[in-house]
Amino acid sequence: MSTVQISASDVNKLRQQTGAGMMDCKKALTETNGDFEAAIDFLRKKGAKVAASRQDRESNEGVVIARTSEDFKRGVVIELNCETDFVAKNAEFVAFGNAIANIAVENKPATIEELYNLEIDIENSRVKIGDAIIDKTGKIGEKIGVSKYEVIEGDKVVAYIHGNYRLGVLVGLSKAVAGADEAGKDVAMQIAAMNPVAIDKDGVDATTIERETEIAKEQIRAEGKPEEMVEKIAAGKLNKFYKDSTLLNQEFVKDSSKTVAQFLDTVDKGLTVTAFKRVALGA
Repeated sequence: MSTVQISASDVNKLRQQTGAGMMDCKKALTETNGDFEAAIDFLRKKGAKVAASRQDRESNEGVVIARTSEDFKRGVVIELNCETDFVAKNAEFVAFGNAIANIAVENKPATIEELYNLEIDIENSRVKIGDAIIDKTGKIGEKIGVSKYEVIEGDKVVAYIHGNYRLGVLVGLSKAVAGADEAGKDVAMQIAAMNPVAIDKDGVDATTIERETEIAKEQIRAEGKPEEMVEKIAAGKLNKFYKDSTLLNQEFVKDSSKTVAQFLDTVDKGLTVTAFKRVALGA
């Protein structure tokens, strides 16, 4: 065991030179009796080299975590990836994903880069999330990282995680009324199952509308319909697309006699969805 006293300035100097995490730098200096060159080699062998060498590896396994703030006015969903299902199911890895999601809810970063610069508690020390991820990469031996980060805000935000952390959904509702929690979960389950493209037809982007219209026209022409009927029939097919693919117009999965919009109206008059996000692992 080293008897050399490692100062905070030494740790910071090594961190500036290598970009490695604070705890990694402290450990490297301790293990090498304060020898900076040896400490750099130590870091490269233990963590930094593993992180760098695995950047071209596929990391399509992992967990999706959805979380709301305590006042249910804000929600985040993150996808934390790794390379194997074995690591994805590890309790420590899942806990790490939950900790990152909690920090995102509390600190409101705008991007993954900003999220990586926030600090997290690791072994009774505060380190940047980005540094903690590098450290985890070194320890686990797999490429890991946050690939998706989504945020919504609203009068009532509900989070839902489906399929053992394989899919996460956030739903923003227009009012925080009695029954909103259960209704929000029901709508989130609808989104998980049916994967709508938008809340309603006004939210469908022009590119999607153009693509669906062109597909419909080609189908109609292939059926041998007269050209003068193509536009009218295509408009009907587009309306069918809106019904099938936009959330409020979809048949409610738990009661097909209602649309999602009609279901929400039974919970509270005028209650509707203001935003949603759906993140599926590896999608």
